[in-house]
Amino acid sequence: MLTKAFPIDPRRCQVLGLAGTASLALGGETAGALPARELLAPSSVHAVLGLVGVYFGLVLLTAAWILLGTLVRGADPPTPRALVLVLVVWAAPLLIAPPLFSRDVYSYLAQGAMVDAHLDVYAHGPARLGGPLADEVAPLWRNTGAPYGPVFLAVAAALSGLTRGALSAGLLGMRCVALAGVALMTAALPRLARHSGADPAAALWLGALNPLVLLHLVAGAHNDAIMLGLLGAGLVAALGRRPVLGAVLVTLAALVKAPAALGLVAIVALSPRAGRRPVLTVLGTGAAAAATTVVATAVAGTGYGWTAALDTPVSAHNWALTSLLGRATRALLEGLGSDLAPWAVPVWHALGLAVTAVALGVIWWRLRRRPVYALGLSLATVAALGPAIRPWYALWGLFLIAAAAPDTLIRRRTAAVAGALALAVLPDGGPADTGRLVLAVCGGALAVVVLWQAHLAAQAPTALGRTA
Repeated sequence: MLTKAFPIDPRRCQVLGLAGTASLALGGETAGALPARELLAPSSVHAVLGLVGVYFGLVLLTAAWILLGTLVRGADPPTPRALVLVLVVWAAPLLIAPPLFSRDVYSYLAQGAMVDAHLDVYAHGPARLGGPLADEVAPLWRNTGAPYGPVFLAVAAALSGLTRGALSAGLLGMRCVALAGVALMTAALPRLARHSGADPAAALWLGALNPLVLLHLVAGAHNDAIMLGLLGAGLVAALGRRPVLGAVLVTLAALVKAPAALGLVAIVALSPRAGRRPVLTVLGTGAAAAATTVVATAVAGTGYGWTAALDTPVSAHNWALTSLLGRATRALLEGLGSDLAPWAVPVWHALGLAVTAVALGVIWWRLRRRPVYALGLSLATVAALGPAIRPWYALWGLFLIAAAAPDTLIRRRTAAVAGALALAVLPDGGPADTGRLVLAVCGGALAVVVLWQAHLAAQAPTALGRTA
């Protein structure tokens, strides 16, 4: 239906997607992850209209993305430069929107303020900081240490010093950091695609313009953006015969969030010396990574507490596969009166890690000649089988799968997953309830009606022409 609704061209896709992100930004003003003093009751008229508006915009944005995908796969696809322009246009309204789909950005700001105040961010949660900034952090995480590496915490601390605790300035600063990460991702994708024998335009469409990037990296300002940007830059450096620089950049990415450390395997595989001197390549990459870690940790001044913080507890209601299976097993054992019930969730988490390790070994053995694609599948596996998952975690693997997937079918399936996950979180980042789900469905249905009316309007001139 969508592909027949309009004479499709990049400009129409720009306008439709812009309408979507503008509606997202406008709805977020009353239904987003607002500062505590601005939160509205979910039943208030403004909050209701905001939630409907967010999902109205989300469906319009997704439709624009799908339409753009048909152009990318067509006979006269847009150039990578044209796609970057589309991304800029779509992202523009989200730059001034409140945080959407998560309150994590408030945790980032509080943790940065803790580092700036010389508090141990790994031993204590934001509650130790106290004050208005700590009050913005979701209650679940106020007494939890930071799970992030020293590079990100140094950035957050620097931002805290610049903004002096001003919330609006801090939110804008964090969004600028995320935008820098998205810019690095966008720059890396065409280069990685050409190396992998893939279409650069298709890589940009799936890896940079998909709704998850706009919703969670731009609107949500998640630090996954800077992790993926540094990871992509490191891989590009390795392709350019600069493996040491590549190892440094990938290590910096891992010192934002730990899963990026898998990129060091790809750096070894991409090194021009790997085929002849694998031992020297491994040693050189390891030395560069170790030196980067020592220097970055010393500069950040956070110490090595981040190594112990990797097991930061996850939400009791996390919907990761192993967590779901663990809770189901625990309920069954409790019903049977077994003393083993408390062990159910930890055992499933351990089993997930074991399966992940085996899967990674198989992936790298079978795809050792396609390291970028192998890394994408590896990160997707880590996200899917880990003890915690959020919709934006899918971007870890999607980013590189977009650049290196060997066929169109894999891209289509990955795109379908991204489209489904874009609908998975409410704009305030809170838990769903029946009433708000109904409102979200109403907003999406209204967008479908508008698109259908556009389809009918586009068909009317054709019908008149045939009659004449």
